[in-house]
Amino acid sequence: MIEILFGDSEAASMKAAKSKVIIGEVNGPTSVWMAGKKTPPERAFSGWVEGTAEEVVCLGFMLDIGDIQKPVDSPYRKDLIYSLLSQNLYGSFAEEMKDELKQSGDVYANELQRLIGFLENGEAVRIWHSDAPYSRCGFYSLCRMLLKYENEVHTVRLPEYAAGEKTIRSYSNWGEVSAEEFAGFLPYEKTLGRAEMRMYAGLWSGLAEDNSPLRAVVNGRVVGVPEDFYDFLLWKMLTRRPVKEARLIGDILGSYHFGVGDWWYARRIDYHIQQGNIKIAEDSENKYARLICLAKEPAVSAR
Repeated sequence: MIEILFGDSEAASMKAAKSKVIIGEVNGPTSVWMAGKKTPPERAFSGWVEGTAEEVVCLGFMLDIGDIQKPVDSPYRKDLIYSLLSQNLYGSFAEEMKDELKQSGDVYANELQRLIGFLENGEAVRIWHSDAPYSRCGFYSLCRMLLKYENEVHTVRLPEYAAGEKTIRSYSNWGEVSAEEFAGFLPYEKTLGRAEMRMYAGLWSGLAEDNSPLRAVVNGRVVGVPEDFYDFLLWKMLTRRPVKEARLIGDILGSYHFGVGDWWYARRIDYHIQQGNIKIAEDSENKYARLICLAKEPAVSAR
């Protein structure tokens, strides 16, 4: 079974889930334990997902952002991905990381070609999607492509929460699910019929025709929105008292689970610095470490 996901973190966890390794989180970053080598984290172990890591495809094209009338493997999309991922490069490894990040768009394009090869060989696919905008957009776009094939298609939609014996764990995207948990979501798997596939493909066609600069999930539906759609969160959290940019973005991500990455808020902060709405109180080579504050009342109204 070919597993399709729409983000690097979730794809890495799925590769681990199909490679018999255990993944946990320690102080934020993802850590990997080879089975039997170290004490695994205290997460409910649901078993492994059958298969190998080579059967995992990552289509991390970030289709909730930018022009979607251009092909996903176009130079435009590759440049957009690089511009978002490379915002906080600094220090001695900046040039090395820059070269690596420039390849991100090509990596996803190669993943797309791998998927096409699997489809042409008649392989069944399983799509792991969530309500995060990047995932919903990736799923809709993929459905339009899959209409050209007769392969068996399965989906696993991330539920709002998973209830354990003593706790309830909520999720906003598959990137929050560790490797040892993935198999526990297989009971949510369903077969995607052609009628449903056509419906989702039609939704994507509508979004492409609208081609707004940004797409968001509003009242359960993906809709095109302006670039400043999430800016109200900056105005809710930012004051005239200087705060570290990383802390501001972290507070937003922790309080509002819209499935938008830190790089988007960093980009909007840069924009409002240029517009004079946000002031740099203390600069830093590490952009996320600089102190920023509200310079004046923003020219846009809070939503």
